Amino acid sequence: MTGRFLVLNAAMVLSLFPAPGTVEGSAQQPPAAQQPPAAQQPPAATFRSSIDVVSVSAVVRDRKGRFVEHLDRKDFIVAESGQTRPILDFRAQTDGPVKLALLVDISGSMRIGTKTVDARQVARHLFGALKAGDEAAVFSFDTRLDRVTPFTSDLSVLDAAIGKVGTPYGQTSLYDAVAETARIVAAEGSAPGRIPQRSAVVVLTDGIDTRSRLTSQQVSTIASSIDIPVYIVAVMAPIDDPRQVGVGREREAVTGPLPDLARWTGGEMFTASAPAHASVAARQIVDELRHQYMIAFEASNRAGWRPLEVRAREPGLTVRARSGYSSGASGMTEIALKSR
Repeated sequence: MTGRFLVLNAAMVLSLFPAPGTVEGSAQQPPAAQQPPAAQQPPAATFRSSIDVVSVSAVVRDRKGRFVEHLDRKDFIVAESGQTRPILDFRAQTDGPVKLALLVDISGSMRIGTKTVDARQVARHLFGALKAGDEAAVFSFDTRLDRVTPFTSDLSVLDAAIGKVGTPYGQTSLYDAVAETARIVAAEGSAPGRIPQRSAVVVLTDGIDTRSRLTSQQVSTIASSIDIPVYIVAVMAPIDDPRQVGVGREREAVTGPLPDLARWTGGEMFTASAPAHASVAARQIVDELRHQYMIAFEASNRAGWRPLEVRAREPGLTVRARSGYSSGASGMTEIALKSR
């Protein structure tokens, strides 16, 4: 095997997953070691990958939360199932276009308070952080996913699309919508002749799911396998923000299925209960996509979910990357049957 950088055929990978609305039974989950205590289950299915090299995007920060630049391949360690893997290729992504799929929750629960207005404000902050050559698209969802506008660099089109997002109504299929949007982003990003972009799904929601067939673990498997980070911005009233400290109330950490989903895919979750929070979240999401390292290593010849850990050799540096990938052929028939 010669060291060569991955060109991921995402369409071939995603064709093995059913559309979220047709899923029956269990799909593959992230490794037990990275699930919450209540979800300590091994992956239920695996699929065959058409690649022999795995690409992982990683963001590195120091103790003060600042981006760390100018690192080389020797500064990273990639471990698969606890075993160190040699890095075949490496690239610091310091420039190039960013591609955002903005997924806006229009379910009935978003009618409460100013959630819809706040979500639109976050979207406009995100658009304001884009530069020439960047692209974004707007999707909306309740129990179904709708594309409001295709990917475009025209900020006026994007701003108008936010105004076209429907009136909140009905139940929420949050996890299904995230999975399907990740599939769309990966499939369109793999089109012949397109310049690879640093892509992400950004979800604007109040965090309530009532109708999804997929679980957060299953969605994280899909997104992680194609290296699409999921960023979630939870819009909420100040009184509901767990970061707020009041009389008789201690500061709480944001935990649960949504932050786990984001972190397993290499993304992050933010809460926005004030205009300043929206601005900070938007800027951080886009900045992270502009400060990625791309690391390539040989795929395992063992079938199944392969847990990954990417870390820096220098103490005090924090690396965030997806939690694993799927490899091998033995599970292909099984997942194909589950998809029917």
